[in-house]
Amino acid sequence: MFGWEFPPHISGGLGTACYGLTKGLALNGVDVTFVMPHASGDEDEHYVKIRNASDVEIDTSSVTYREHIFPGVSYIQVNSRLVPYVGLEGYYNVIDQMSSGTLEQEFTGSRRKHTFSSGYGKNLMQEVNLYAQVAAEIAKSEEFDLIHAHDWLTYRAGIAAKRVSGKPLVVHIHATEYDRSGEHNRNDIVYGMEREGMMAADAVCAVSDLTRNIVIEKYGIPAHKVFTLHNAVVPTDKKVEREKNVDEKIVTFLGRVTFQKGPDYFVETAKRVLDKDPNVRFVLAGDGDMMQHVIERVAELGISDRFHFTGFLRGADIDKMFGMSDVYVMPSISEPFGISPLEAMRAKVPVVISKQSGVAEVLQHAIKVDFWDIDATADAIYGLLHYPALSKLFADKGEEEVNNLKWENVAKKLKVIYEKTLHYE
Repeated sequence: MFGWEFPPHISGGLGTACYGLTKGLALNGVDVTFVMPHASGDEDEHYVKIRNASDVEIDTSSVTYREHIFPGVSYIQVNSRLVPYVGLEGYYNVIDQMSSGTLEQEFTGSRRKHTFSSGYGKNLMQEVNLYAQVAAEIAKSEEFDLIHAHDWLTYRAGIAAKRVSGKPLVVHIHATEYDRSGEHNRNDIVYGMEREGMMAADAVCAVSDLTRNIVIEKYGIPAHKVFTLHNAVVPTDKKVEREKNVDEKIVTFLGRVTFQKGPDYFVETAKRVLDKDPNVRFVLAGDGDMMQHVIERVAELGISDRFHFTGFLRGADIDKMFGMSDVYVMPSISEPFGISPLEAMRAKVPVVISKQSGVAEVLQHAIKVDFWDIDATADAIYGLLHYPALSKLFADKGEEEVNNLKWENVAKKLKVIYEKTLHYE
């Protein structure tokens, strides 16, 4: 299985989903080797074997790369200190690193290692292609029946492993370029890589019916090989402590501050609620490219004293935030699934979610509104804040409902998809 991140070091729901799914597969008798570009060594390996792609040596002169990874491209090894993509200052920095033995990229003849960054940096596309080369090397040495690749960053890795091994490929769609950028701002490079992976796959898993329809209609993938596989939530015995140091009610947004997640609608909704009840605090927990816009809009509306920005939260800080929250809001414009409402419900926080989300397909005890309907969202928040019986109903029933959404059951369905792909009876 090829992924890009794994707890405890994550940037969003992808890593959380990978953890839940691998644990669920283990409980269904499936052995998983999870490959990621940069492992930190503190990942939970109770249910999965972690392979760090940064530890794998690749040989770019081998027949594998000439015939399978980049067909039609010839490689000639040149003994040189020239390093691509660096200026004069960078070149001498590399030479200094080589002299001191601290250069992160190691060269041994035609064999080399690449130390991947631990996130989504400026050389992302280069790392995607290098990851594919590492995947081919791993596919030559590992014993496995099937390849599973998560999201577009790993699709080329999955394709490379399939070409080398001849084993079937399953790709998992956690979000599409249409979700991230919208209909009219599509990044054609990312779209092309997504479609390339889906077309090469023997089976495609989509996290909701909403996403499945996009895959079929926008990417032209045959419907018979696209399966809906809803997400779940990782169970925990730890109860989130209800504790806050302010008297006011707290309404929380937790997620990336990007177009897809609808943070600007959260701000406009906050203004509507505060016009009726000024004794409410709103918290925007996250970071992203819309942060400056959101901060400026909060100032324009004159609600800065009622609005708090925490930055990106993880682990115990998320639990602490849910412990302070009276309502959780997810106003996403296009959300393939959305794991954070499940985490909020597990902490007994009532949730308001957009109808334009995959998670709305599986939840009964959540208030669902159109993302653009600020008045309906404000009414839902106001009702949960001011009618204790309503709030308690959604808190209690929501917790009960989400505890029945288990990764083990999701993995059981995935195993059936694996068996179909492998033509098992």
